[in-house]
Order: sequence, then structure tokens, then C-alpha cells
Amino acid sequence: MVAVDLPLPRRPGETEEAVAVPAWVRVFDAGLACCAVEVSAALRRYASKLPGEAAVNVLVVAGTVTDKLAPLVQAAYRDLPGPRRVLSFGACSNSGGPYWDSYCVTKGADQLIPVDVYVPGCPPRPEALIHGLRLLLTGAGDRP
Repeated sequence: MVAVDLPLPRRPGETEEAVAVPAWVRVFDAGLACCAVEVSAALRRYASKLPGEAAVNVLVVAGTVTDKLAPLVQAAYRDLPGPRRVLSFGACSNSGGPYWDSYCVTKGADQLIPVDVYVPGCPPRPEALIHGLRLLLTGAGDRP
């Protein structure tokens, strides 16, 4: 098996450095299922671009949120230092995904915490995380 490193989505003429996560963002990953692998891949690839100190803290909820995990997701959000933003990554965290009709699956992270940006897919690609972060940071995911 060969690993292929796909390029980031970018506008014509943009360099990879222009699309990287800005130095003032710190990402916290609530990896609950298979989407967490894609988040880890994206964060590993761009770890050098992520700072130790940040002006914005982003909680990435990736994977199925069950009723048993719901209090932990809420606690992670509550304990996240401000200013804080939330990115829901993948079909399961957006709406319950293929498990939506299970008695123990929360029907989306927005049932528990305010979500700023939704990234669709099952699972979304690592580049989708970077694109979602860009939307979040440009204000496209601003709460009303």
C-alpha cells in the first residue's frame, strides 16, 4: 500500500503556507470514532503550523456522540478556555450519521453544544478539516 499526500484545497495562485492553519489557533480534538483518524492525519501533517499559545481555541467533535459520551463532550466544551469555537467533523457528529436511529446516539453535537461550522462526509478527508477551519476563522461560521 502506498500513502498519497494530497494537496490542500486552495485558490489559484495560493501557496501551501497561505492555506495552513494560522499561528493563533489551537485545536482540541474530541476524537470519538473513525473521523478522528482523518483529524489526526490533518493535524499531524500541519503540526508545525499549530502554536503552543493561541488567541482562538477550536474544539473539533469528530465521530458518533452517544448519550453516554454526551456529558463528556459538554464538559470538554465547558472547560475549553475562551474564546472558543466548535467544528463538527463528519456525518456522525453532524446528525448521528448512519446510526441516527439508534436509541443511544445523540442526533448531532449541536444538541449539546453550539456548533459554528459543520464539515460533512463519512469520513471527511483531512483537507476538509483545514477547509472547515478556514471557514471558521474567516467568520463564515459566526454564531448569530
